[in-house]
Amino acid sequence: MYKSVSHPSSPSMISELSKISLICALYVIITVWLAPISFAAIQFRFSEMFNFLALYHKRYVIAVTFGVIIANFMSPTWFLDVPIGGVSTFLVLILCRYVTKRLENDIIKICITAVIFAISMFTVAAQLTILFDLPFFYTWLTVGVGELLSMTIGGVIIYWLAKKIDFTK
Repeated sequence: MYKSVSHPSSPSMISELSKISLICALYVIITVWLAPISFAAIQFRFSEMFNFLALYHKRYVIAVTFGVIIANFMSPTWFLDVPIGGVSTFLVLILCRYVTKRLENDIIKICITAVIFAISMFTVAAQLTILFDLPFFYTWLTVGVGELLSMTIGGVIIYWLAKKIDFTK
């Protein structure tokens, strides 16, 4: 008759918040630790591997989005990077979940997600073009290639981890 609603302090809610917080914190720590290669026209943001977790469970859309927002406060272009990077990440994660939801093969899901994220780097290129008068298409290419490289390496790691850890739970 009545639908059961989890109390905010229920074990399942605490478990969800813990998983979200853990991935958010890992994203921030890895991005900041590797800051010299995490922010620029040529970048390798290794923490982008956590984007793939959103393919396994929607909670990771929130985790990665907040991780990006917090990490982007460390960016030299934080005043644009925080809102644009946060919104862009959220929308692209939703898009990737939608595009891959009917696919069974995790490798294909990972490849599609990596390509979509690499293409989405036009937002970073636009910021750098506006702020530093860099050439848009060349900057999009360099940031996109860096994203594709970091997502490819991260995809292999997440694929391997998904064989050991059930990210859907």
